[in-house]
Parts: sequence; structure tokens; C-alpha cells
Amino acid sequence: MRNADRNKTDIIFILLGFSDYPELQIPLFLVFLVIYIITVTGNLGMIVIIRINPKLHTPMYFFLSHLSFIDFCYSTAITPKLLQILVVEDRTISFTPCIMQYSFAVICVVTEAFLLAVMAYDRFVAICNPLLYIVVMSQKRCALLMTAVYTWGIISSSVFIYSLLIRSFSKTNIINNFLCEYSAIVSVSFPDQRIVETIFIILANFNTFLTLTIVLTSYVFIFVTILKIQSVSGRYKAFSTCASHLTGVTIFFGIILFLYCVPSSKTSWLLIRVSTVFYTVVVPMLNPLIYSLRNNDVKETITKLMDLAVGCHNGWGFGPGLSRH
Repeated sequence: MRNADRNKTDIIFILLGFSDYPELQIPLFLVFLVIYIITVTGNLGMIVIIRINPKLHTPMYFFLSHLSFIDFCYSTAITPKLLQILVVEDRTISFTPCIMQYSFAVICVVTEAFLLAVMAYDRFVAICNPLLYIVVMSQKRCALLMTAVYTWGIISSSVFIYSLLIRSFSKTNIINNFLCEYSAIVSVSFPDQRIVETIFIILANFNTFLTLTIVLTSYVFIFVTILKIQSVSGRYKAFSTCASHLTGVTIFFGIILFLYCVPSSKTSWLLIRVSTVFYTVVVPMLNPLIYSLRNNDVKETITKLMDLAVGCHNGWGFGPGLSRH
């Protein structure tokens, strides 16, 4: 064991990914490549749009810009390696890159969970206490909330990372997944660290159920407030301000709870991999689409940017004295 601990730089993990479906390797590569391009473009584009449009300089879009940043980081930590193992026969990853990939992923997941809870609180204040919204969700308080979210994400994830670093591994380890995920890494490690595992379970459940409690409590008050609104148009307008966030929350926490419920057996590995793909690759792509397609200010900014781009292209390509052939 001591020898294994000293030589962790020699430890390698083999990511099986979807190697048991060789005929799907290239199609999956193309699909995931398109998804990754959309994810990067969508999330970075959302950040740019929020920055350049003064109408979007509000607490809700301040938090949304950070959500886009987290989704970009999350996808970038996972998808490039997934694309690589789909087209390259060498599916190995050494110990340090594997732990780093997991570190970035778990920081993003924990941070996003608490950020979604903060965004639910923001919608609660906006709908239930609109007259106090500017005071309660001041620029300083928003910055403090985001600092707390990032800080807890790093602190919480450090416990998970430490629980992996103190384990020992064989020189070659096979992971039946396409990423360095906690349960998959633990399954090939030794010895059994019951205390550390207990701490992990407690902390993971604490993060999940605390954020879920904040979200559900916020929306209970929101729905009660909406039902008290007399006019139908007023109810629709109030509900539409949180519909996108509610959709994103449902997808995010729905998949987390589903993965918690999937038993860790050989027959469930394919289901786990498919769920993990949706959770790690697809959801970061969906978030900017969910929040942009229902928002007129965002769509208006996108239209202006596209018109500007077309105008610049026409100006550079077919300026005075130039003609089309």
C-alpha cells in the first residue's frame, strides 16, 4: 500500500466510455462535438449579451451570467476527454489529470446547485416582495451571495477530493464510465474507508437537500403569491419571470435525484452512463437555451448582434467600389 501511495504518478485509469458499442463511436463523437460547440457558444454568448445590454444589468442576469460561466467550465472539464476517447484507442488517463477532472466537475456541480438555490431566492424576493427587491438584492448583497456560493463549492468539494487522495489504487484501474466520477473511482480503490464514505454521504445529502429545500420553499411562497393576483395577465407575467429558472431547476435536480436512486450494479452501468451524459454534457447546453428563448431582451440583443455582424461583413466584403461576381 505504501508503495502504491508513493507512486501515484504511475497510476493510470482506463475509461471504457462507450467502447462496448464500437459502431456508435463516430456518430457519438459527432453528436457530442456539436453539443460542445453549442454549449461553448451559448454560454459565452450569454455572458457577452448580459454584459453589453444595460437592460440585463439586474440581479437575475448577474446570477445567470455566473451560471453560464459554471456550465462552460463544467462542460470543458468533461467533454474534450469524452471526445478523445471516442476516436482514440488509448483511453487511459493518469492519476493527476483524473483527480483534476473530478475536482473541476464536483466544484462546478456543488456551486451550480447552490447558485440555483440563490436564483430561486432572487425570484422569491422579486415576486413576493417587489417593493423591497432593489434594497434586498443590492449589488453588494449579490456579490456576497456569489462569493459564498463559490467558497462553499470549493470547501465542500475539497472533502470529496480528499476522500479520494487518501485511497490507494492498483497500477492499472478500469473505470466503466467516460469520466472520472466519484463512485467509479471509489469502486476501483482500496482500502474501505467507512468514516470518509460516511462523511461524503452526509455532505452530499446535505448539499442536495439544503438547496432543494431553499428552492422548494421559495417556489411555495411564489405560487401562493401568484394565486393571490387577481388578473390572469398579472399571474402569467409573474409566473413567466420564473418559468425558465423552474425548468432549469427541474432538469438539474431531477437528474441528480435519479442518479441517487439508480442502484450500483452491472446491469445499471449503461443507464448510469446515459444519465451522466445528459447531466454533464447536455444540461450545460440546455441552460442558455432555456433562459434565452423565453426572454425578449436577450433575443433582441442576439438579433442586433447578428445584424451588426452581417452589416460588418457586407461593409468589409462589398464596400464602395466592390461588386459581387
